[in-house]
Amino acid sequence: MGYLTAIQNLILTLYPMPPQLPKAEFYKPLENTINTLINQFDTIPDDRKVILKQLTDFIKGKQKSNQKIELIFICTHNSRRSHISQLWAQTAAAYYGVGNLVSYSGGTEATAFNPRAVKAMKDAGFKINATTTGDNPVYEVQFSDVANEVIAYSKKYDAATNPKKGFAAIMTCSHADENCPVVFGMEKRISLPYNDPKDFDGTPQEAAKYSERVMEIGKEILFAFSQVNG
Repeated sequence: MGYLTAIQNLILTLYPMPPQLPKAEFYKPLENTINTLINQFDTIPDDRKVILKQLTDFIKGKQKSNQKIELIFICTHNSRRSHISQLWAQTAAAYYGVGNLVSYSGGTEATAFNPRAVKAMKDAGFKINATTTGDNPVYEVQFSDVANEVIAYSKKYDAATNPKKGFAAIMTCSHADENCPVVFGMEKRISLPYNDPKDFDGTPQEAAKYSERVMEIGKEILFAFSQVNG
């Protein structure tokens, strides 16, 4: 028995099992969305996979050195793409068993987590509840009853609640990428822009475009995390 235990411990040392959150404990609608997106990994263009590898490699590097992994997703107004990316990253970390990771978001200016983006994330299966009112509400976002909620509200990328050094700055819009040439304290900068669903506000395509962006961002973030322990 002792010999078998030693062999089992050796196997776990060489091939550690990630502390993955059981899939059954994700909200079922969200789990269905995740499964749909995973089945679409082969539709991600090769040039995007090259960019996403930078995110994967950053996470792996932090794991190897046993450091906390902190990601800040940045767009101009911190209202749509950066929030969507932040929430998917925290979800992907739980899904693929990437521990000791916290995702954040911020903008070059603060506005509000856009209600259209909030609705699109709810439609994807997230539970989102506003805990305050006003021009910039604070939301609690959950992907599972057994995981801590993510607090979401609009803020600048250098807000007091965001990390100050050693993080990866992921630029989710070209405007922020171009107009924020220096993100102080970052260890790695990654340009990962997405088209702005805001362009379709007030049009018949509005809901479809917000859903499209939520799904696109989710698919790419999940893919990047799927490669961490692979």
